[in-house]
Amino acid sequence: MLANPDYTPEVAAATATYYDHVKTVIPEVEWPLHAPYVAAINALKKERNAVVLAHNYMTPEIFHCVADITGDSLALARRAAETDADVIVLAGVHFMAETAKLLNPEKTVLIPDMRAGCSLAESITAADIRKLREQHPGVPVVTYVNTSAEVKAESDICCTSGNAVAIVESLGCDSVIFLPDEYLANYVAQQTDVKIITWKGHCEVHERFTAKELEDYRSSYEDLTIIAHPECPPDVLDVADFVGSTAQMSRFVETRRPKRVLMVTECSMSDNVAADVTDVEFIRPCNLCPHMKRITLANIYEALEKLEPRVEIDPRVADKARHAVERMLEHG
Repeated sequence: MLANPDYTPEVAAATATYYDHVKTVIPEVEWPLHAPYVAAINALKKERNAVVLAHNYMTPEIFHCVADITGDSLALARRAAETDADVIVLAGVHFMAETAKLLNPEKTVLIPDMRAGCSLAESITAADIRKLREQHPGVPVVTYVNTSAEVKAESDICCTSGNAVAIVESLGCDSVIFLPDEYLANYVAQQTDVKIITWKGHCEVHERFTAKELEDYRSSYEDLTIIAHPECPPDVLDVADFVGSTAQMSRFVETRRPKRVLMVTECSMSDNVAADVTDVEFIRPCNLCPHMKRITLANIYEALEKLEPRVEIDPRVADKARHAVERMLEHG
């Protein structure tokens, strides 16, 4: 914990610019609780030669006020491979921190809470992939980055929701095994002639959305644009006006500027986009990821201060897993 989390005039002055950017999504009464950590983290990053990588699902005080690199899983993976920092703090979930470590084996990679997991990553094991290969000999395995290093090590190439179709088609095969998200796999199958062999993994946040819920929102709000993540169930995607990765959803709002938008994904992302796009009204069906919400300003500060918890990967696993991730990044 921060030794002196007081909201002093000095802290107020040092963080004023940050609050000006997030004032539409963070109530003024809450800022004195965040500001001391914002100031302390940004100072400690300089001392440690550290960067904070924050996923789109982080809360605004993390995403906009202490993060150096932000984005979806693909963006974080790419930028992690390019950083010259000595220390990387991953404000996200464990598989993301593992990916950063795979691409930066000599750097210190921290995750503020080791319990920040992922229902998708936990839905499949390396042994499951080996059994699938036995059932489908010669069929390549495309693995979503929302998986453990052990699973990536059993895969041929990784993908994200933003590049999944391109990765699948780049293999030049009649069929591929696509793991672990069943809904994303079904969405990819609709975009390609490649036969997709699926696995029944689901995101506990996205699978909670229903088509009826979205239809009720549409009937309650005029001029509502619904944009959804492809990890949602098929009937939800059928109702949506646009389907895309978190990065693609952000770009849609930034470029199209719909009058009123509902982002069918983790709730904090709406806050983060709303801070940048103040002329769009956001309707929030607030499904929160309990794993993402384990990451806080307080434990980011503590991780930087103590340089732990550290993410470590068995070198025998890391070498093979790294190959699958690097193949994805080489694809562009």
